[in-house]
Amino acid sequence: MQKDRSPSIAVIGCGYWGKNLVRNFSKLNALALCCDATPAGRATAAELAPEATVVSDIREAFESEVDGVVIATPAETHYDLARAALEAGKDVFVEKPLALTYEHGATLVRLAEENQRILMVGHVLEYHPAIIKLHKLIHADELGDVRYISSNRLNLGKVRREENILWSFAPHDIAVILRLMHGTPLQVSAHGGNYVQPNIADVTITHMLFDNGVRAHIYVSWLHPFKEQRLVVIGSKKMASFDDVTKELVLYDQRVEVHEGQPVPIKGAGELVEFANEEPLRLECQAFLQSIQTRQPPLTDGKSGLRVLQVLQTAQKSLVTNGEPLALSGAGEKGVAVSS
Repeated sequence: MQKDRSPSIAVIGCGYWGKNLVRNFSKLNALALCCDATPAGRATAAELAPEATVVSDIREAFESEVDGVVIATPAETHYDLARAALEAGKDVFVEKPLALTYEHGATLVRLAEENQRILMVGHVLEYHPAIIKLHKLIHADELGDVRYISSNRLNLGKVRREENILWSFAPHDIAVILRLMHGTPLQVSAHGGNYVQPNIADVTITHMLFDNGVRAHIYVSWLHPFKEQRLVVIGSKKMASFDDVTKELVLYDQRVEVHEGQPVPIKGAGELVEFANEEPLRLECQAFLQSIQTRQPPLTDGKSGLRVLQVLQTAQKSLVTNGEPLALSGAGEKGVAVSS
């Protein structure tokens, strides 16, 4: 059933990332309430969205008349807050990760279905116009058969104490790779190292094997001398690279052909691919509002978030077993801790 008025939103958390959600929902004329436990967070919310009511008590968000609740709090709080919001009859947009175990994520998906509520996960890269364009190129066979995918997400800081680099950085890349591949991997392995704090990985490399033989790897680090956010897709006909720092998507007419039994590199020019100049987070926020109105699941719905969580949990388990390749874990498991 469609709503006959514009949806109203409450954002819980106005910190490092939450303030961006507050800004966007305010610009979309949808923000009714913002909740933050800290005076600094409340001051930021009041400055960014003077039209919204700013409170410190989370219960006010659940008891209010808003249609949707957006959760931008530390990862370890996501499950409890999302569950409370769903049980209060709200549509929910929760930042990544959906939860810290597959079991908790599956519970949220079930609750959303039982209560006929929208459940959306903040995998913002899936709304990036460049990623959407890359997806179209792949599935229009511009690259030929995908052979492997690599993704680097590297920077110096922000070092977290509550979650390791795998859970902090890698969800973005996992979500995009699963979307590009239209499926989940058969097997996952992960290696990493703890250098700054005990039992919290600062660097991880995650490998995924898909049933068609495609492999993907994700290298993430917050202990790196320069910032790099680059996704590379190697196809049998062409190659593509998206640099999220320079905001460039390049399609390379390059490949390797076999002539008389010898592999021969074919090096062609790179061509810049144009894509819409729109803020991915604004598009993501608009998608949540549209789902509230139409009652249709968003691109990054709860089930999509659960698939990402399934890969994360398996990678974490491999990480603590020194990189043992593991079949995808999932339903029925209680999960593992997020530190390594």
